[in-house]
Amino acid sequence: MTAVADDCPVAAAPRFGTRKAVLVVAALAAAGLAAVIAFALLSGEAGVATAFRARLVAPSFAHPFGTDALGRDMLARTLKGLALSFRVGLFAATASTIIALVLALVAASGPRWADAIVAYLVDMTMGLPHLVLLILISFAFGGGANAVIIAVGLTHWPRLTRILRAEILQLRGAEYVTVSRNFGKSPLYIARQHFAPHLVPQLLVGLVLMFPHAILHEAGLTFLGFGIEPTTPAIGVLLSESLRYLTAGKWWLGLFPGLALLMAVLAFDAIGNGLRTMTDPRGSQS
Repeated sequence: MTAVADDCPVAAAPRFGTRKAVLVVAALAAAGLAAVIAFALLSGEAGVATAFRARLVAPSFAHPFGTDALGRDMLARTLKGLALSFRVGLFAATASTIIALVLALVAASGPRWADAIVAYLVDMTMGLPHLVLLILISFAFGGGANAVIIAVGLTHWPRLTRILRAEILQLRGAEYVTVSRNFGKSPLYIARQHFAPHLVPQLLVGLVLMFPHAILHEAGLTFLGFGIEPTTPAIGVLLSESLRYLTAGKWWLGLFPGLALLMAVLAFDAIGNGLRTMTDPRGSQS
């Protein structure tokens, strides 16, 4: 997929050369994503209103992505679908990051039995078939955008939890933590005042790099019929609808939404690399 391993919210080393190049690419990616969101907010009925006289029109100057079976502009529908995916990804990734932070603090700062419970939860969640778990959770909550958010949020925290726990374990032996502990500060105080601020860079990068997974899984669940409602312009819905017409030569119905989804995933990967470069002193080469 991208530079991120499956469900792993850790950025690899920058791949775009120098620090400036990484930051420029990240800024361009962020600007492109912001433009998609702005279009979705300002486009009104574009991509929603039907126009039967223009149904299944191939890509042209008037309709760069063509139109669908109801004459709706595919460019507008694709951009609105991406904006919806961003919203789902934001809530799901935020929920998963919060879960990872809380569990990592409990595991590394609490008693040994708490660490054992967290380790068991991590291993159990990672040992389950991921797609099946997503489908079961989404189905249990009745489908729709909220169910997708819950499903993704409850399944994407294990790897980030392990990473944050390892960071906290390294901090436990720091001198200022030992001094704070000798002064009688509680584990909750130490976790809040000493551990949590140190984890901000990892949390930011982890949050951004969970977006691609959340977006892809939202599209996958919707494509399989367990996600967002078919009446909503979403990437998974567009790809599912395109299957009826691809054999008839209407290639644009599946090509452009798929490419848009791929570009969004790569954009979040670039932003994650940019954040890692800014927050990691070791990536400060000029």
